Amino acid sequence: MASLADRMRGNGRIAAGLLLNLLVSICIVFLNKWIYVHHSFPNMSLTLVHFVVTWLGLYICQKLDIFAPKSLPPSKLLLLALSFCGFVVFTNLSLQNNTIGTYQLAKAMTTPVIIVIQTLCYKKTFSTKIQLTLIPITLGVILNSYYDVKFNFLGMVFAALGVLVTSLYQVWVGAKQHELQVNSMQLLYYQAPMSSAMLLVAVPFFEPVFGEGGIFGPWSLSALLMVLLSGVIAFMVNLSIYWIIGNTSPVTTPSLAHSGVK
Repeated sequence: MASLADRMRGNGRIAAGLLLNLLVSICIVFLNKWIYVHHSFPNMSLTLVHFVVTWLGLYICQKLDIFAPKSLPPSKLLLLALSFCGFVVFTNLSLQNNTIGTYQLAKAMTTPVIIVIQTLCYKKTFSTKIQLTLIPITLGVILNSYYDVKFNFLGMVFAALGVLVTSLYQVWVGAKQHELQVNSMQLLYYQAPMSSAMLLVAVPFFEPVFGEGGIFGPWSLSALLMVLLSGVIAFMVNLSIYWIIGNTSPVTTPSLAHSGVK
């Protein structure tokens, strides 16, 4: 009876984690789209805000003894941090250049790509039922992209890159948690500041920093509040993604946890 109760509690936690991620992911999609449309806040700068707020949130959690940091070699996290930058930047660019419907459907292709990566690179096998579910997903994404009244070639390029990098990132998150024997907070605590530093170096080459349209430019109070709110929700999305992958598998995440973007 005790083991059955433990399993039920475990399943309940996973269901709650999936539901939380679904809700915050949906929220951040519409919030980011609103920020792009109404304030034209620069994409990479918004991503940088998300990374910094995520790290600050984890720092506060660590100070509150919610988790204990674990020393990790930076070389082990370099590719993961780099893929995190690419994953968020490309998915945000996809959101910026596509309709929300096309953006969401393109994200559904993350599941088939993860399965291909794990099959080819990690020799993992999947049941026939899982493989058959990829057919309607793939056909639906192709048909929607082709008949979208606002078809955007550049947007589809960003969507494809976002799906590829997101898939690699999610596979590596699961692999690194297992390899380094760390939980979701411990891994993200070290990876988030590395990603922030990488993006901080890259932003000045692609976007203005000061003045009109720059991250430190003259923004209205409402714009700043919306960007800060977006960062807080991004922290919740990031943390729940790591937690879901650590407690299930990368294949679970795109179906629900990646219905949105940071």
